[in-house]
Amino acid sequence: MSYKFKDYNQQQNWLFPPSIEELIARDHPVRIVNSVIEQINIDALVQSYHLTGKPGYHPKMMLKVMVYAYMDNIYSSRKIEKAMRENINFMWLANRQVADHNTIARFRSDKLRKAFKDVFKQVVLLLAEEGLVSLKQVYTDGTKIESVAGRYTFVWGNALKTNKNKMTEQLEQMWEYAQSIAEDEDKEPEPPDFKQLDPEKVKASAQKINKILKGNDKASSKAKAKGRYMAQHFPKNLETYQQKEAILGQRNSYSKTDPDATFMRMKEDHMLNGQLKPGYNVQISSTNQFVVNYTLHQQSNDLHTLSPHLEEFARLYSTYPEELTADAGYGSQENYKLLEQKNIKAFVKYGNFDKEQAKVKSKKRKVPKPFDRESLYYNPEKDCYTCPMGQTMNKAGTRTRRTSSGFLQQSTIYQAQNCQGCPVRSLCHKAQGNRIVERNHQLERYRDQARELLCSKIGELRRKQRTADLEPVFAHIKSNRNFKRFTHRGIQKAELEFGLHALAHNIRKMSA
Repeated sequence: MSYKFKDYNQQQNWLFPPSIEELIARDHPVRIVNSVIEQINIDALVQSYHLTGKPGYHPKMMLKVMVYAYMDNIYSSRKIEKAMRENINFMWLANRQVADHNTIARFRSDKLRKAFKDVFKQVVLLLAEEGLVSLKQVYTDGTKIESVAGRYTFVWGNALKTNKNKMTEQLEQMWEYAQSIAEDEDKEPEPPDFKQLDPEKVKASAQKINKILKGNDKASSKAKAKGRYMAQHFPKNLETYQQKEAILGQRNSYSKTDPDATFMRMKEDHMLNGQLKPGYNVQISSTNQFVVNYTLHQQSNDLHTLSPHLEEFARLYSTYPEELTADAGYGSQENYKLLEQKNIKAFVKYGNFDKEQAKVKSKKRKVPKPFDRESLYYNPEKDCYTCPMGQTMNKAGTRTRRTSSGFLQQSTIYQAQNCQGCPVRSLCHKAQGNRIVERNHQLERYRDQARELLCSKIGELRRKQRTADLEPVFAHIKSNRNFKRFTHRGIQKAELEFGLHALAHNIRKMSA
């Protein structure tokens, strides 16, 4: 019995050897990458090269290889070099040129970083010309991605404050002790102000304390040892604290191995116990599941990321979107005011919007009690309240609060004239004195506008579409492409890394 097989002979020569062009399918994604990059202007990328020196690889070729590598889930410069040697798709893109991994790494970190946003913008504008995206109506949300930094290399702002307070207390105590046993010529009439610490003041004070204790027989050995320690270590420690505070800025933490990264609570935790990890808050705006704008932030809260995110959108496209849809993480007075100033229609939820709607749908909406603030009659013309007993509550002043971002919120205070002897006072309020009501008119107006927009027909569509538009983008980048941790340190390099993922996502979606 003889088996039949197709002819297999490795020594057989080709009469007409196939070209690389013939071996790549016409609808292969690598052709989409090639076509897209050929259509954009790379002058900004070219200008990052030197006019003199040894000729380098063409930036257009390097850009094509880099973008396709991220589409093919290849992120290491060494693996990209290997693909250029062995992968027929990379060989076709590079015209069989092979760049070493150092050249690839320098191109990504130095050359591409300065010009990438321009490349990304041009690709989005190509998508807009094809009618695939709209820059007028966007959906915005954020996700946290872990940094490559060590997970347990943290520096906490509160710990620095505690250490500085302990240093102040020890200096004050030791100064008082030294003055109590000092000779008359060594005594100081006025003690230093240790509340405002600086290295020079700490150095001078610690040396003065040590000098008094060192030559004084009344001082205990323990006190002398402490004085020597303070003179030797306190000035250096304070300089270290100040350096760390400068790195912290407005943040509450950072990583020693990636000072730009802030410790945030990650949903995708490698230990599955919700620990804090160093990372970045990635904000994106999308439409039709294409990423049209992205920014990286060091704040874990989304509230304060909207303004710089919109400014980056305007810088790229010289305009703001006409509509923006976002969840309750962005629903603050500061953001509502910003969107109103930019003439952007805001389909943005506020904190308890979902709870309100759930009560409306279940028909279990809470009935306000007669003495609740919502039940008190408000006269907008006279700017006063009237309680159920008919007493007028006039404006008594205003209260201003400053948020962590520096935004000022102003509330109006209304106070009753005389609650003494009122028969229903125990039902109305339990505070001493006359009843006080506080009201933020501006915030309430913004919430009323948001509620009206969100509950309209178009608002319901926007709310439903928001999750359908944004969540698949995050799922594709983080789960399908397994991008759950940055591989580069520093916020600038991390932003470029995410940008490459976003661009690869957009081009792959074009080829789908």
